[in-house]
Amino acid sequence: MGEQSADLTITHHVQGTGGRYVAAVEGAVEQGYLEWEAGGERDGKEVRIAAHTIVPRAIGGRGVAAALTERLVEDARRQGFLIRPDCSYVARKFSENPDWAPLEA
Repeated sequence: MGEQSADLTITHHVQGTGGRYVAAVEGAVEQGYLEWEAGGERDGKEVRIAAHTIVPRAIGGRGVAAALTERLVEDARRQGFLIRPDCSYVARKFSENPDWAPLEA
């Protein structure tokens, strides 16, 4: 699964009971990522724990972390899972976007 903007491509890779969203910036070697882990179920829905969002300094300031978080939220809406924002960045984005509240575990 991939999503592209003019200079950013996000792909999702399932790894065991978790996964990683990877952001590749055109022309850059470094990549940013958001890792999630399985978090059981709540109210009959799968819970994914947003554990870490990492963006190397070389590609910082380009909205990479925001794009990764938005992709996770889009997938939650589309696939019907909930997100537990353990990552401080993802937690802050949830507080800034009250319309995401129904997706928070």
